[in-house]
Amino acid sequence: MDYPIIIIAEEGEMKLIDTYLPQCVKQDRSNVVITGVGAINIFRSLEHIDKNTPIINIGYAGSANYEIGTVALPEEVRLNHPNVTYPEPELKIGYKDVENVLKQNGFTPVKTLCYSNCDFVLQSDYKGCVFDMELAFIAAMGFKHLQSVKIVSDNLSLHTYREYGSGVDENK
Repeated sequence: MDYPIIIIAEEGEMKLIDTYLPQCVKQDRSNVVITGVGAINIFRSLEHIDKNTPIINIGYAGSANYEIGTVALPEEVRLNHPNVTYPEPELKIGYKDVENVLKQNGFTPVKTLCYSNCDFVLQSDYKGCVFDMELAFIAAMGFKHLQSVKIVSDNLSLHTYREYGSGVDENK
């Protein structure tokens, strides 16, 4: 089997791989890259990976209206900049292979839009989407075979995110 590179932001997200995509990870986990949170960590961690390499990004995301625990498959990703509008390229994400794996494992994912941010989103009027801090930056690097799975960890609450997942230190 050819294994994809699996990208997670933090060590605590390893449990997401074990739960949702266990057949996509090598036994020694050598195909998992832990980047750290945010754009700079993404660029530094992934710049050496060939753009033709199959990539699956899995991680936690917030949502204003999806229930906690929802399995989301982003079909498109954008930056979240609610106060201004400027032209950006459309960043489409593939999902067919990873959707099949999720269904084989008993999950029914929802296809959605993902907004990436440089900070934790605590409020938004955007509905029917998820918010993360990495996917747009990964997509912007030009990987040709990028798929993503986002697990809703909170409804725009840092406290709930900390209880559900693992994560960033709000005091720094």
